[in-house]
Amino acid sequence: MPLALEIKTMASFSSNISIRWADIDANFHLRHSVYYDFGSQQRISIFEDLGLTMQVMKENHFGPVIFREECVFKREIKLSDAITIVAKITHMRPDASRYTMQHEFFNAEDQLCAILTLDAAWIDIQKRKLVTTTPYIAQQVISAFPKTGDFVHS
Repeated sequence: MPLALEIKTMASFSSNISIRWADIDANFHLRHSVYYDFGSQQRISIFEDLGLTMQVMKENHFGPVIFREECVFKREIKLSDAITIVAKITHMRPDASRYTMQHEFFNAEDQLCAILTLDAAWIDIQKRKLVTTTPYIAQQVISAFPKTGDFVHS
């Protein structure tokens, strides 16, 4: 029997982040690789909040895998900046086996500072191959995820 959770669709998911001194580069702004780290942490936090925990993935022998990850930088983020990251799904196959997620980084003035976009899927962690049938809980979680205004089933 597939693992099922009572999951409600989310209108939005945002995280406030604190910039650490170690996150800053020689130009005194946020180091490029830190955007990817913040996006990754937010994704795992969202999955956990929706019930798709690391333990559930381990017990069911699957996990997320990224095909492409790209960040477009719009404005500098500096050490003292208060940043909010908003995550949404932009594209998704009907069975949630493949999806595109977007993390938008906003400053305290609500200015868009960066857009991190990734294409992802699910991998069978025992066979080391993409899953042929998306685990039901993964379908539930990705389907409940907030969507962009131009969301597309692909």
